[in-house]
Amino acid sequence: MDYGWCRCSTNETKQDIDRQRRELKKLGIKEENIYWEYVSGSKDYKVEWNRLLSVLKCGDSIATTEVSRLTRSTKQLCEIIEIARTKQIKLIIGTFVVDCTNEIDPMTQGMLLMWGVFAEMEKAIISQRVKSGMANAASKNIAIGRPKTTIENLPSSFLRHYPKYVAKEINVSELARLCDLSRQSIYKYISIYSQKEVGSYVK
Repeated sequence: MDYGWCRCSTNETKQDIDRQRRELKKLGIKEENIYWEYVSGSKDYKVEWNRLLSVLKCGDSIATTEVSRLTRSTKQLCEIIEIARTKQIKLIIGTFVVDCTNEIDPMTQGMLLMWGVFAEMEKAIISQRVKSGMANAASKNIAIGRPKTTIENLPSSFLRHYPKYVAKEINVSELARLCDLSRQSIYKYISIYSQKEVGSYVK
């Protein structure tokens, strides 16, 4: 089975994750086999990534657009390569195929790790720029950070499909796919909406 993996750091880059999904579809990956998540590339635990790993079987493949979508940590990249070896699957990065069903040649492994180093370095540069921008904004008393999510600004797609979840017609994963949101965001929005419902009962 061929699976796809997409990742963005935040849902502010929705356009980018849609591009990744389109590119994976062009490679022949079916929509239902594409796993995606809004999470930092260096975070140790990724919910959807672990769901993907749980369904893999020997001979399957994971396709992604670039190494940085898998991780921005060289250490984690080494762990991913080891997982691929253990499960005997293929990693497809863009048009580059890493066949982990057999022994990886030193040149291929060296190239992968070099990509990992560049991805990690890019993250460090971005982080440095963000910190510099935040410091500059703070010095000018400019408010920084995204607006707090409240019941008033929940996504319309969530409000439209949430009743189906309440009626147990769909589960969290299906709700996330219908809303084109991550499971983490869905759990957050459910919590916010539930607080409103509790408040209405108290009144």
